[in-house]
Amino acid sequence: MTAVDLTSPVKTVTDSAGTVHRGRAVIVATGSQHRSLGLPRESTLVGRGISYCATCDGFFFREHDIAVVGGGDTAMEEATFLSRFARSVTVIHRRDTLRASKAMQERATADPKITFAWNSVVSEIHGDGRLSGLSLRDTQNGDTREIAVTGLFVAVGHNPRTELFRDQLQTDAESYLTVRHPSTRASADGVFAAGDVVDHTYRQAITAAGTGCSAALDAERYLAARTDHISAPGKTESHSREETAMK
Repeated sequence: MTAVDLTSPVKTVTDSAGTVHRGRAVIVATGSQHRSLGLPRESTLVGRGISYCATCDGFFFREHDIAVVGGGDTAMEEATFLSRFARSVTVIHRRDTLRASKAMQERATADPKITFAWNSVVSEIHGDGRLSGLSLRDTQNGDTREIAVTGLFVAVGHNPRTELFRDQLQTDAESYLTVRHPSTRASADGVFAAGDVVDHTYRQAITAAGTGCSAALDAERYLAARTDHISAPGKTESHSREETAMK
């Protein structure tokens, strides 16, 4: 998708091949992108020791030594979840205090398998074909040290994929699309949003599928309620056939 016009009664969506798709209702389900560390070898070792989702991949790291990067609620949740499987979990955080809620901090600090690398950032990723360790740099004095881990979970946030819509649809302070709860209606008439593009919290396939179903039902009801729907009086037969085909 390269361009959209969601402000007109008939919306247009242009795909990467240049084809323009038209419709009276649009469901936005563009998802979100995890934030990466931006380090060499990171992308090549995804699925080979590096992951961005503990609930997706944690089971595969049973009895591994694991590191989690982050200091918020998500990082603490991932660390405590991973401690069920791992031999040890090291939380790497660039500061000496966590951003996570008090309850999440208490859960993580009380877990005997979890230790903390304070004032530290990952400066280098090691591994030939599979993750074997990390270099950590001290944010206060610049010293570096090595830790041997075979799992790295990056939990430094997500970026919703809303760039194309920000001048046409309302977003919140974190750039997620806003909807009129409990519906999936976005700020523009005839536009609905579902999945990770609106979800700050869960970001799971099953929750995205659920809101996708809701958006489909909302869109169907929106089309059925329109005064110029194909069953409206005075509609020409050719016009009716055209809208039926669009649906």
